[in-house]
Amino acid sequence: MAQNQHVDGGEKPIVIISEPKVRERRKKRLRRQRLTSNGTVAAAVMVFAALVAVVVANTPAYEAVHHFLMEPLTLGVGPLVGTLSVEVFVNDFLMAVFFLLVGIELKYEMTVGELKNPRQAALPMLAAVGGVVVPALIYVAFNVGGPGIGGWAIPMATDIAFALGVMSLLGDRVAPATKVFFSTLAIADDILAIVVIALFYGHAPSIPWIAASLACVLVLALLNYARVYTARSYVVVGLALWFCMFNSGIHATLAGVVLALFLPCTSDIRLTALRPWLESKSRELDNAYDGDLDVLGQHGFTRIASGVERVMHRVTPPLQRMEHAITVPVNFVILPIFAFVNAQVRLIGVDPMAIVSDPVTLGSFFGALVGKPVGIILVTWVLVKVGFARLPRGVDWHQVTGVGIMGGLGFTMSILISGLAFTEPAEVLAAKCAILSCSVVAAVVGCIYMMATGRKGRASSEG
Repeated sequence: MAQNQHVDGGEKPIVIISEPKVRERRKKRLRRQRLTSNGTVAAAVMVFAALVAVVVANTPAYEAVHHFLMEPLTLGVGPLVGTLSVEVFVNDFLMAVFFLLVGIELKYEMTVGELKNPRQAALPMLAAVGGVVVPALIYVAFNVGGPGIGGWAIPMATDIAFALGVMSLLGDRVAPATKVFFSTLAIADDILAIVVIALFYGHAPSIPWIAASLACVLVLALLNYARVYTARSYVVVGLALWFCMFNSGIHATLAGVVLALFLPCTSDIRLTALRPWLESKSRELDNAYDGDLDVLGQHGFTRIASGVERVMHRVTPPLQRMEHAITVPVNFVILPIFAFVNAQVRLIGVDPMAIVSDPVTLGSFFGALVGKPVGIILVTWVLVKVGFARLPRGVDWHQVTGVGIMGGLGFTMSILISGLAFTEPAEVLAAKCAILSCSVVAAVVGCIYMMATGRKGRASSEG
C-alpha cells in the first residue's frame, strides 16, 4: 500500500506496508475485489447455478437433491425457535438478506441518488408502472377464469442485477444516461414488486405475530431516533423481526427491506472537523514514535493509531458498512444458491407441448417479453409527448426500446413470486420454464437490438 508524495516536481510512492508478501497478498485481494464487484461476473455465476440446477433436475441425482431440500432445519435464538425445510430457509431467510441489499439500494437512491429528485426520477418511475401493469394484464388475458390466475404478478418483475450485467457486455453502445434511467426504473420496479408480495402473497394473518412484528419495527425506529450507530444492534432486532414476520403471514423476506430503511445513512463523526483532528493526531504520532523500539514497545504510538482506526471506521455510515458486508455473499453465495434451489425444472416424463400450451407459460412468457417493452415504451412516449417530461440527455428512443426489452429479464423476483403464487407442481414448472426461457430470449434480443442501434442512436441523441 502506498501514497504519493511530491519530491522535486515528481511523485515518489511512500510504502507503508513493509512485508513484500503482505503487499502481494493485498494486490491479490484487490484483484478479487474488482472481480467480485463486476456485475457481469455476478450475473454469470447466478446463470451458471441455474443451468446446473436444470441439468441436475433431469438426472438420477434429482431425488437426492429434492430430499435434501425438504430436510427440516431448526432455527432459534433463545425462546424463539422454529422448524423449516432447507428450501424454505433459502427462500425465506437467505432471500431476506437479498431483500436487505435491495432495501439498502432503495434508501441510497432516496437519499443521494436518482430518487432524491422526484421530478428527475418521475419519468423512469412512471415507466416502471407501465412495465408492471401491462405484463400483468397480458398474463390475466391468458389465464382469466383459470386456475393459474393467481400468478398474475410473475411477469411484472425485473432482475436488475441480471439485466445490468447483460447491459455491461454492450460497453459504450449503451449510453451512461441509459443505465441510470434503467437503474431508476428497475428500483421502482423492485418497490412495486415488494408491495405486491406484501399485499397479495402472504398467508392468513396472525394478529399476535403482526403485533410482535410492529413492536420490532418500533424498536428499530427508536434505535434510529436515539442515533445508535452500531449496526449489530439493528441486526439483532432485524432477526427478531424476521422471525415474527415469518409467523405472521407476511412474507418474511420483507423484514430485510424494513431493516434497511432504519439503518442510519449518516455518520456520528463531524466530517468538517475530521481533517484538523487527523492533522493533530499525525503530530501526536510523530511525537510518540521511537525508532529504537520494536512495534510491541510503541505503546503510545499504537494507542493513538487504534484511536484513529476506531474513528475512521465510524466515518462510514452503518448503511454502507452493511452494504459492504453483504454484497459479495449475496451476489456470489445467496443468489446462486437461490437459483440452484428454484431452477429445478424437471422435464423427464413431462409433455413439452402441455407446458408450451399452458396458460401460465403463455401468460408469464408473453407478459414479460411483450408486456414489459410495451408498457415501458408506451408510458415513456405518452409522458414525453404531453410535455410532462423529457428524455434524459444522451437517451433516445432506440435506447428506451432496448431498456424495455431488457426489462423482460425477470429471473430472481419472478421465480420467488411463482413459488408464492402456486402450490401445484405443474403450475410452478410452467412458470419456471416461462421465466427461464423469457430471460434468455430477452437478453439475446436486447443485446442484438442495442448492438445494432446503440452507436447510431447515441450519435443522433447527442447531435
